[in-house]
Amino acid sequence: MNYRHGFHAGNFADVFKHALLARILVYLARKQSPFRVIDTHAGEGDYDLANETAQRTLEWRDGVGRFVDLSDAPASARALLQIWLDLLGPLDSDGRPVRYPGSPLVAARLMREQDRAIFCELRPDAFAELRRRFAREPRIKTLHLDGYLGLGAFIPPKENRGLVLIDPPFERTDEFEAMFAAFETAYRKWPTGIYALWHPVKDAAKAKRFYDSFVKSDIRRALLLRLAVGGQGPGEGMGLRETGLVIVNPPYVLAEEGAILLPFLVQRLAQGRGAGYGVDWLTGE
Repeated sequence: MNYRHGFHAGNFADVFKHALLARILVYLARKQSPFRVIDTHAGEGDYDLANETAQRTLEWRDGVGRFVDLSDAPASARALLQIWLDLLGPLDSDGRPVRYPGSPLVAARLMREQDRAIFCELRPDAFAELRRRFAREPRIKTLHLDGYLGLGAFIPPKENRGLVLIDPPFERTDEFEAMFAAFETAYRKWPTGIYALWHPVKDAAKAKRFYDSFVKSDIRRALLLRLAVGGQGPGEGMGLRETGLVIVNPPYVLAEEGAILLPFLVQRLAQGRGAGYGVDWLTGE
């Protein structure tokens, strides 16, 4: 496993993913009863944006680095982003974040005393950092194993409420198929949980086959949120330009919030022609 998230921490895909993750956790915390978070590919959990890894790519500058000043943001979008923005400190002298919280840290900071989490990570050095970071946190268990195996082992959780984030590195050529298979197995065991399946969109045909897997299934409620930053024309940048989340059993407000939040994210994160967003039900509503 060669993927190192530190190269990409805080990029546009992270902003998209973690802003929405925060909204789901806010929804779960509205009820007093406890919930469980299961993160199948957790990474280190927190990233230093000043270190050599992040500085080599500087992807964060076109992601979280564009959120220094939100004075021009619509009040409705700013309100939805605020809880995620509050997790970003500390800031440097220019108002930019010094560190970037990954999904485990977002979850940990938005969980309450009664909530619990399981964070899985296979890469040895990333897991060592993850374990160190949460070693004294009794609400959180870190596991050095394939997240797909962990998902099968810990579903359903005893809390019977919660979120599963499936966020693989997409190093495998069959990652879409593996992700859907692991999700579907878990869903059969725990059909009431919230599942968020993050994915890059580099090959439109592969992404469509992935979406069709939901359409052809008997899964009742699957919401697709997409963000494209554009910039694919001559002389414009290369690399990842579109990302998505399929959310099964989304909070009832999430489609509405996505329709408010995503247009602003497109405006703030666009890198060229072809930028856009989507809020689409794959199955049900």
